[in-house]
Amino acid sequence: TSELDIFVGNTTLIDEDVYRLWLDGYSQTRATAAVLQSDSMDHYRTFHRLERPLHAPPKLYYAFDEAFVWEVLGKKLSKGTKKHLDDISTKTGITLKSCRRQFENMKRVFKVVEEMQGSLTGRKKLQYLSFGDFAFCAELMIQNWTLGAVDSQLDDMDVDLDKEFLHDLKELKVLVADKDRIDLHKSLVCTALRGKLGVFSEMEANFKNLSRGLVNVAATMTHNKDVRALFVDLVEKFVEPCRSDHRPLNDVRLFLNHYSASVHSLDGFQHQALWDRSMGTLRGCLLCLYHD
Repeated sequence: TSELDIFVGNTTLIDEDVYRLWLDGYSQTRATAAVLQSDSMDHYRTFHRLERPLHAPPKLYYAFDEAFVWEVLGKKLSKGTKKHLDDISTKTGITLKSCRRQFENMKRVFKVVEEMQGSLTGRKKLQYLSFGDFAFCAELMIQNWTLGAVDSQLDDMDVDLDKEFLHDLKELKVLVADKDRIDLHKSLVCTALRGKLGVFSEMEANFKNLSRGLVNVAATMTHNKDVRALFVDLVEKFVEPCRSDHRPLNDVRLFLNHYSASVHSLDGFQHQALWDRSMGTLRGCLLCLYHD
């Protein structure tokens, strides 16, 4: 028989602060509280020193609480609003210090809205929307309607909307200005959707109103300030009419897909790229906004 000697070992790590508490006779419960306080103080000192460098952005420091953003979204990020942060803190249950941090971060990130007046989320028609809905639509606009969407080398590409693109949107009015063209568009969409929708007759009857509404929403966004009315316009001109017809979300999705794609089959329409760039984003926003 052969003998085999085995030695197993590991490194024992001893926290000197905990060891001192044990030597001093602290119970496990009292020692836990003391260690937690000491460890937290060390972290807080570190965070205090890091706060200024954190402004050049990292994780978490620029995170926003939905309840806080809901209270300030659409308002001027001015001293007047800052004075009411204590009220917002009380209303939302978020600490005043956290509200101040988020407020200052919003000023840095959303300088483009500083001159806008009034509260967007205060509109009754938009009360059912969450911050996530607004954020999703804003991200779509940043990805598709900013200068950076066509030229990633530009500075501040995620801040400035493409003014030339907005100005050109008025060209889309030709889709609803000519009776023959809108009739052909309707025919193409209805042919594609016949037998696929739960409420086909309502869609067919209201096609022209919905089409004019969508085209006019796009065609009137000729300036940055006009984009501010986008959410209200989409709800009034599309979401609410579809709700009144009790259309399920899948019907709305099918309609928007074929409505967008069928434009490519319209003879004489020369703004296909402009249409795709605008309608792609509007379609995503509408599907996001279409809920209870």
